[in-house]
Amino acid sequence: MPARVGYTSLLRTPRAWTFLLPAFAARLPYAMLSLGIVLLVEQTYGSYGSAGAVAAISAVAQALVGPQTGRLADRFGQAAVLVPTVLVHAVSVGALIALALGHAPLWTLFVAAAPAGATIPQIGAMVRARWVAKLADQPPGYLNTAFAFESVTDEFTFVVGPVIASAIATGVSPSAGLVAEAALTVVGGLAFAAQRRTAPARHPRVPGTGRASALASPGVRLLAGTFLGVGSVFGGMQVSVTAFAGSVGQSDLSGTVYGIFAGGSMLAGACYGMVSWRRAARQRMLISYALLVLGCSTLWAMPNLTALAVAGLVCGFAIAPTLITGYTLVESLVADGAKTEAFTWLTGAIGLGLAVGSTVAGMLIDAHGAWTGFLVPVTGAGAGLVALVTLRRLLVAPGAASRTVAKGGAGPQQQLARVGEG
Repeated sequence: MPARVGYTSLLRTPRAWTFLLPAFAARLPYAMLSLGIVLLVEQTYGSYGSAGAVAAISAVAQALVGPQTGRLADRFGQAAVLVPTVLVHAVSVGALIALALGHAPLWTLFVAAAPAGATIPQIGAMVRARWVAKLADQPPGYLNTAFAFESVTDEFTFVVGPVIASAIATGVSPSAGLVAEAALTVVGGLAFAAQRRTAPARHPRVPGTGRASALASPGVRLLAGTFLGVGSVFGGMQVSVTAFAGSVGQSDLSGTVYGIFAGGSMLAGACYGMVSWRRAARQRMLISYALLVLGCSTLWAMPNLTALAVAGLVCGFAIAPTLITGYTLVESLVADGAKTEAFTWLTGAIGLGLAVGSTVAGMLIDAHGAWTGFLVPVTGAGAGLVALVTLRRLLVAPGAASRTVAKGGAGPQQQLARVGEG
């Protein structure tokens, strides 16, 4: 069982703040891009279905290309990948804004949305990889707390990001939210890339040898599949909350309601990281995911925006524990040279689930009304739970049994592997 480690002890890690502060600014855009696209396209084209489809193209591109950038970061270093990525992202978002405001054919927005999503910086995965490198000589409890801290930070960005995007888009102009997103990406991304002293070591390819993708691990594939379900919750909620708020004449509150949902997750994540858990990580994953499905099952029946905010808060309580445990498990399933890639596959799976969720929710809303969009989160999460229950045996790390019974003298990598065992 990992020792309990407080957040204060974790944040005293030398030079941690030098990468955490720019990382926060650089990861805010991840929470702003999809909602910014939805708000812009819905205002200019008058269709939630079209808005969801453009956001979906962006998210699909991020899900497919993101893990490849993670793999390149493992091989060549994070800065070498980040600098060109954020610059291309800013140009792509600018093109998307210009096309939408010019009422260009919808397919041209798809063309611009693809590179915009593909180049969203994978800051969350890169920060987690930095924590793994920084804490290699510390007890496993430090890594548990670090992943909890990162999940809380992710959720805080999903509290702040949608509120910022919604407030700017409704208070200034539909395009202003995406302008702010692109600016934060460039400034935060370049500042994070400049912190080279805290970056993990590169793992260049050795001539004459191959390197298996992190996705070669069955456990990583299962976790990616379950994170698809979590992504469908995010995507379905974003579009459905926006549509529901619009249907009751309170469009300006959509970002706030979605922020409350993310706030529930942030609160749960903060508490989760302060507990010394006796249950194995696999068991905790099953419990938190089942609670997520239960929470999502009530969303469609909420009669007003206040009730929806409360239901979203309760639903959000299960998000962070699920994500923290998933990242903890995946870290134990792959070798050192594939950590960033593995984390990025999970992040990408969330993005892909978000894409599917927002598209299906948009289509249901256009055809049958705002409430039907809330059927997407419970369906996606339910499918993920079935997969998790059926294939949970795949989440055992290779050689876990031998590490569990090992006595004194275990090295840092053996200690880190025990994190996934609970």
